Amino acid sequence: MRGTATAAVIVTFNRSAKLVRVIEALQAQTVRPDFILVIDNASTDDTAEVMGRMTDPTLRHIRLPENIGGAGGFHEGMRLAYEQGADYLWISDDDAYPEPDALKKLLDAITGFEARYQWRPSFACSNVKWIDGSHCEMNTPGTVWDWPRFYTPETPWTLVRSCSFVSALVPRWAVTAHGLPIRDYFIWYDDAEYTQRIARSYPGIFVPDSLVVHDTPDNAGVNYGLITDKNVWKFRYGARNETSFRKREQGWPGVAQFVWQIYRQMRGGQVAKPLQRQIWKAVWTGLRFRPPIQMAELQKEVVRPE
Repeated sequence: MRGTATAAVIVTFNRSAKLVRVIEALQAQTVRPDFILVIDNASTDDTAEVMGRMTDPTLRHIRLPENIGGAGGFHEGMRLAYEQGADYLWISDDDAYPEPDALKKLLDAITGFEARYQWRPSFACSNVKWIDGSHCEMNTPGTVWDWPRFYTPETPWTLVRSCSFVSALVPRWAVTAHGLPIRDYFIWYDDAEYTQRIARSYPGIFVPDSLVVHDTPDNAGVNYGLITDKNVWKFRYGARNETSFRKREQGWPGVAQFVWQIYRQMRGGQVAKPLQRQIWKAVWTGLRFRPPIQMAELQKEVVRPE
C-alpha cells in the first residue's frame, strides 16, 4: 500500500448540476484522487440518473436511504474512505470547484511541513474563494495564537485550529486517533468541531495557493444578526451544536461567551423576537445535547481501481 492514497469525499443533496462540475474538477486534478466517494443524502432530483451515466471506475456513488444532513454524510463518507484504506481524506461540498492543482498543493504542503519541521499537521485546508474571486466569508479558517511561527515566503503555511469542510485534507492517522465527525450534528458546526478535535494533536495548516471556488448563493459568514424566517432552521442547528461543543470543551465560561456573542449579533441585526426565541431554545437544548464520538474501524483490505 502506498502512503499517499487519497480518497475524495463529496456530500451531495439535490444539486446534480453543481455536482457534475465538482466531479469534473476532481477528474482534472494534476494529482487525481485514487477514488472519489459521492455520498448522496437521498437526493430527490436526477442525481442518481446522472451518477448512473458516469463510467469512471474511480467514482463510487453511495446513496443513503435518508437525508442525514451534511454532518451525517461526511461521517459516512469518511468512515467508508477509512475502511477502504485511504491515507488521506479530501473532504468537500458539492458546490466547491477546486483548481486543477488544489489537491497537489495540499499534499505537497502537508508532507513538506512534516518533513521540514518533524511535526504532523492534523489537516491542511485550501484558500476558498467566492464566485466573484473575493474571499468566501463562511470558509475562513480559525488561526492559533502563533499562526505565523513557520511562515516563510517559500513555505507560506500558517497554523490554524479549525476550518470548514470545503477542501480539507485529513491524514489517516488523525482519523485513527480522534475518530469521525459527529453524525448527530446533522448540519452546521460539524466541521469546526471536528477540526478542533483533531487539532489537539497538532494544528492544521492553511495552504494559500491551493484554490477552490465555493459556488454559494451569497457570500456571508455565520452571523446571528443575519437570521431570517428562511434560514433560521440552520442557525438553530448551529446554536445547538456549538453550545454542546462549548459545554464539553470549555465549560460554562465558554457557553457564556457564546451566549453573549449571539445576543450581541441578534441585537445588532434587530432579529425579530420570535426568531430569537427559537435560537435561545436551541441553546437550551445544546446544554443537554451530548452526541457520541465514534471511532473509525480498523483498516480493511484496500480496493483500488486499475
